[in-house]
Amino acid sequence: MRIGLAALTLLTGVSLAQADTLVGEVVGLADGDTVTVLDARKTQHKIRLAGIDAPEKGMPWGQKSKEALSDRVFRRTVTVEWHKQDRYGRLIGKILVDGRDANLAQVADGMAWHYKEYAQEQTPDDRSLYAQAELDARAARRGLWAEPAPLPPSAGRQMNREARTGQP
Repeated sequence: MRIGLAALTLLTGVSLAQADTLVGEVVGLADGDTVTVLDARKTQHKIRLAGIDAPEKGMPWGQKSKEALSDRVFRRTVTVEWHKQDRYGRLIGKILVDGRDANLAQVADGMAWHYKEYAQEQTPDDRSLYAQAELDARAARRGLWAEPAPLPPSAGRQMNREARTGQP
């Protein structure tokens, strides 16, 4: 069992180290954690920002989160370090603008949560940085943390599902 766990840990570390890179211009934003990048071949790529979860459209702070990300990346040349695609075909990655981590900045500014459900997919350094950034934003009551009880995006998605299907 220990050998299997060690092998899994090693493989996870290897997959994180073998991230692919995409360079392009951000030409669209869906929300505070999803953008569209246009590469040099004029191919559009949907990017879901790794390690963060921003408020959904229509939720408190949803529009402000999108605007904060837009101010940071829209019409800018970015480097996306990605490691997988999600079930919707989006690349999951970290967006760098002038070498700065835009995903981390969203968390530090209180515009997104550190997405702990997927933290194991982050490098140990990123996992630690994002967790600390959220703690600091909460303590300083920055962004959505100024609210007495901010609604996590997962709760918003659940409410949207229930509204569409009529079932929990």
